[in-house]
Amino acid sequence: MKYALISDIHSNLPALEAVLADIDGRDDVRAVYHLGDLVGYAPWPDEVVNVVRERRIPGIAGNYDSTVANDYKHCGCKAESPRGEELSHISYEWTREHVSPGTKQYLGELPFRMDVRVRGGHTSRPQITLVHGTPTLNTLYWTEDRPDSFCSKMAKAAGSRGGDLIAFGHTHKPWEREVEGVRFVNTGSVGKPKDGDWRAGYVLVEAGEEIEGVEFARVEYDVERAMDGILRSELPDEFAAMLEAGGTPKPVEV
Repeated sequence: MKYALISDIHSNLPALEAVLADIDGRDDVRAVYHLGDLVGYAPWPDEVVNVVRERRIPGIAGNYDSTVANDYKHCGCKAESPRGEELSHISYEWTREHVSPGTKQYLGELPFRMDVRVRGGHTSRPQITLVHGTPTLNTLYWTEDRPDSFCSKMAKAAGSRGGDLIAFGHTHKPWEREVEGVRFVNTGSVGKPKDGDWRAGYVLVEAGEEIEGVEFARVEYDVERAMDGILRSELPDEFAAMLEAGGTPKPVEV
């Protein structure tokens, strides 16, 4: 059977709906888990959280979720430019002002990590560990260029051993690696991809007696509806362009 792992929805309701429809169309998915960052950057924070709650999708707190819930001074996001930093602050303040008390409470109740033992808790392995950034912090970026030594350090922090898998998001760029028998999988992003592909992304992990395989899935969704929602809101128009480009839009040549 397979486990569907979705992450970094970021208030993009059309993308979430499309991904869940894709998952529902499969007959081999045992469970769905989310890896955090349900809110931010798009105008449907309450609606996205309501869908997750109604579907009873278990999951963990991303940096955006925990900072919004605790009224932290910023979202814990890493910006690549002064404008990017400015945009992150604008999004964060907008989100804090527009989430309902019920949404804020739900975000504050999300755990930091989850451990899924695919053969049941009466067995120790194999184990899928779900975190948002890393097993130490949900704000720390685990990018693909991190050395194997960093992966080994994170495996030790998580208590993972050969045959286990650690899944995470946060960077919005999907990738996979195996180090010392432990698999490391970045699930990419449902609602705000940054790898140049605008389609919503998620991961399917096939597991039984062992972790048998990882599949990266991409799903087309009504991106124009998502862009229109942003343009009609008080959020910066740049967020709509980012969705269309699957990341940072290329400068217009003049």
